[in-house]
Amino acid sequence: MSGGTRRDVFEYALLHVVPRVERGERINAGVLLYCRAHTFVTARTHLDEGRLRALDPAADLPGVRAALRAVEGVCRGGDAAGQAAGDDPGRRFRWLVAPRSTVVQPGPVHTGLTADPAAEAERLLELLVR
Repeated sequence: MSGGTRRDVFEYALLHVVPRVERGERINAGVLLYCRAHTFVTARTHLDEGRLRALDPAADLPGVRAALRAVEGVCRGGDAAGQAAGDDPGRRFRWLVAPRSTVVQPGPVHTGLTADPAAEAERLLELLVR
């Protein structure tokens, strides 16, 4: 550890939008990040509507935006999390990264080290999504 800054393990997964599952094409539209040491889970999303329309001109943009907002709501907890509201951040993250065959799909989970999970989520969003 350089400079005495404590860095903790975090896990993250990209959120993919797959407008037509049968074609297998996808765009990155967000990042989920969980850091147990900070009891922290978040989703940062950005939908590039032009790229999505290039893959599928008939893509359901309002539906995709709603699905991304729902993921963010589960991370925030409270009423927005629905049935997951009472779950701890780790359980909410695990539920969100479970494989599913919907238009918004999580990618594989990766790990890293960070001193600031919120800043790391923003950095990953800029690097991998925008």
